[in-house]
Amino acid sequence: MKKILCVDDDSNNLRLIRQILKDHYQLIFAPNGPRALEAAVQHMPDMALLDIMMPEMNGYEVCEQLKANPATRHIPVIFVTAMGEVADEARGFDVGAVDYIQKPISGPVMLRRVRTHLNLVRVQELEESQKAAIFMLGEAGHYNDTDTGVHIWRMSAYARALADALGWPTHLAERLEFAAPMHDTGKIGIPDAILKAPRKLTAEEWDVMKTHAEIGFSILSMSETSIFIMAAAIARYHHEKWDGSGYPAGLAGTAIPESARIVAIADVFDALTMKRPYKEPWGLEEAVVEIRRCAGSHFEPRLVDRFASILPTIIAIKEKWDQSS
Repeated sequence: MKKILCVDDDSNNLRLIRQILKDHYQLIFAPNGPRALEAAVQHMPDMALLDIMMPEMNGYEVCEQLKANPATRHIPVIFVTAMGEVADEARGFDVGAVDYIQKPISGPVMLRRVRTHLNLVRVQELEESQKAAIFMLGEAGHYNDTDTGVHIWRMSAYARALADALGWPTHLAERLEFAAPMHDTGKIGIPDAILKAPRKLTAEEWDVMKTHAEIGFSILSMSETSIFIMAAAIARYHHEKWDGSGYPAGLAGTAIPESARIVAIADVFDALTMKRPYKEPWGLEEAVVEIRRCAGSHFEPRLVDRFASILPTIIAIKEKWDQSS
């Protein structure tokens, strides 16, 4: 059961809050600011309901101290107060509150506001967990591929920039940016001797290497969340080619998901411009010429044209990641 810290110097208000929330949450009560700060550290509540006008320490000060403490800064704070001026609300948001509930307290309003913000916290926690899983899967795919460095994060930034330039909705472009780093997750199933070969692969080794697309798809398709659905498609199809000569399915044209077509350009461009055991990095102009040369065969011409049109953005991304590596 979620824990709610209720802070008010008026015992009647605390009794009312108890009556409203007692059947839904575990409640912790504090009659003033100092006791509230102690209770927050001791009980680690999932939310705090704070009165503003209190002796010793007002609600703004309590909120500021909660947010200043790394142990309690994550606790969402809702002010429960009779103060309703715009300046009062603005100050509350400035010190870190997420909402206001006006006195006199309405039971249905309080119950719904608390439930809404706790649901938002749950969504944020799930998003953070998902991002952590993305990071780990991206790194796992390159765990033994020691020369890739920040490749997966740099190329995902390229992919996001291209999606933005193509007019993708912001939420989908962001989804692509998170899905792209997992494009080579399947490499976790490729033997070290092939991944770390300091030379070009033999035909037999290359056949083994190509299985990483299906391995990645198999791993990522275990999840039904939107990011992993996109990531699974990218993992499977980012080596397909516009003319149908790619792998693993030999898809051509728009039969290849656009997300995979975008990542294909970002992936190849980044691979060309980075040092590998078997080659030196290509210059930017040389890499762009190669991307253009492959328009209509490897890459969709429309995407190549748009990629070329945002080269200043691409170069800025490259410089940023080069400095951090």
